[in-house]
Amino acid sequence: MAVDHPYLASSLPRAFAHRGWHIGELDGLENSLPAFRRAVAEGYRYVETDVHVTSDDVVVVLHDPTLNRTTDGSGLIRRQTWARVSKVRIDGREPLSRLEDVLEELPETLFNIDVKCDAAAEPFIRVLQRLGAVERVAAAAFSDARLRRLRRLAGSRLITSMGPRSTAVLWGSGWVPWVRLGRFSRGTLAQVPARQGALTVVDRSFLRSAARVGAEVHVWTVDDPVQMRALLDLGVHGLITDRPDLLRDVLVERGEWEAAA
Repeated sequence: MAVDHPYLASSLPRAFAHRGWHIGELDGLENSLPAFRRAVAEGYRYVETDVHVTSDDVVVVLHDPTLNRTTDGSGLIRRQTWARVSKVRIDGREPLSRLEDVLEELPETLFNIDVKCDAAAEPFIRVLQRLGAVERVAAAAFSDARLRRLRRLAGSRLITSMGPRSTAVLWGSGWVPWVRLGRFSRGTLAQVPARQGALTVVDRSFLRSAARVGAEVHVWTVDDPVQMRALLDLGVHGLITDRPDLLRDVLVERGEWEAAA
């Protein structure tokens, strides 16, 4: 892996606050600026979030393609202008943020950003380049083609996750170890669930395959302290959680918590 990359400079394991710190009084405020600020205030170096794009190519921080679930608005983000989207409120309380607002507000924070649609790829990279933020963002997507496009647009200094095809190749190589992984698997971060239905994804074989290509393994979304400890004992490189309070407690007890400065 690119060990000299600024995104990977902190010690392992990596702790990611999934969509920010949206528990307690911030319950319901996932992917809001207050949730991100709180995660950083609580010591998190890494924050996971998601982006879509408006009809006028403004990159908006939100998980769903529509406004319906988490805001008092409705409809597809892609079919609305930023002027309209900016008026809705997350949980009826907080405005949505543009990606550039979040990056500027938290200039020392490292972000893992899931680019949720093809239309967002170019606007997303333009924001990173304009703000000089390429090296403090890891780009993720559930699409190998989208990830290829992001790498092509941003260049070699953009850290990315593996797409579904690359991840499947990585998993399958544990059963067929002669597969030339470097030819078929792309990305620096294997970001996966511990299990997929009845299938165990993350085990020692998967970790060995990741090591063969120099990739880190980050597991989502892990909210149970027992599972956190088991995965850390197994040797995963990072955990993504909706319970950042519990993950911090686990890492503190293990002597593995490295708070943001």
